[in-house]
Amino acid sequence: HAAAAEVEARMPLTVSDKLEILDALGNILRARKLYAEAVPHYDQALALVPKPERRHWVYYYARGTSYERLKNWSAAEADLEKALTLYPDQPLILNYLGYSWIDQGRNLKEGMSLIEKAVALKPEDGYIVDSLGWAHYMQGNFDDAVRYLERAVELEPNDPVLNDHLGDALWRVGREREAKYQWDQALTLKPAPEDEDKIKKKLESGLSAALPTADGNGKQAAKAGESNQK
Repeated sequence: HAAAAEVEARMPLTVSDKLEILDALGNILRARKLYAEAVPHYDQALALVPKPERRHWVYYYARGTSYERLKNWSAAEADLEKALTLYPDQPLILNYLGYSWIDQGRNLKEGMSLIEKAVALKPEDGYIVDSLGWAHYMQGNFDDAVRYLERAVELEPNDPVLNDHLGDALWRVGREREAKYQWDQALTLKPAPEDEDKIKKKLESGLSAALPTADGNGKQAAKAGESNQK
């Protein structure tokens, strides 16, 4: 500690240096799914920013996605909306906020338009295209869901969540053999244990008539969020 203090005395850290360190520490914890431990790093970073500018969107976004994972939705929504006011054309924010609303059955029209805007800005991002497909699925637009989810899997063929989503949509439009193929494919891609059990059940007995309320839907939004943030 003494050596570190001596270095800092000689070369004081700038606010920019401190922000970079706090962001890096928060992101390491977030990548390890230690969301509660990540939040204070973003709190400290934002305390150093008296007047947030566009470039500070990343701290609100990162803290907001951490809160969402901790199921503190009111805090998550406030941070994501703040991030969006700072950077209205940032696809990751548009995707995460829009998707979260649709997943909860709230602000459906607005949520859809946010995701559509994100896809228009990043049409080659399979996770964001998947969000749009799954948003259509959640609202019962199965033909549109298939169209976007097929494209998402084309862009990101090795993600079990995307293959699973496509399987569900294909089943709903009566393409049951193709649906089972996608679920099989999802199983080969090492899904999370709880997803693996659900997929095996679908392979045995298909889908029930009822639509899911929130079936692992934040997952691909989070994936997109964990990719390049800057």
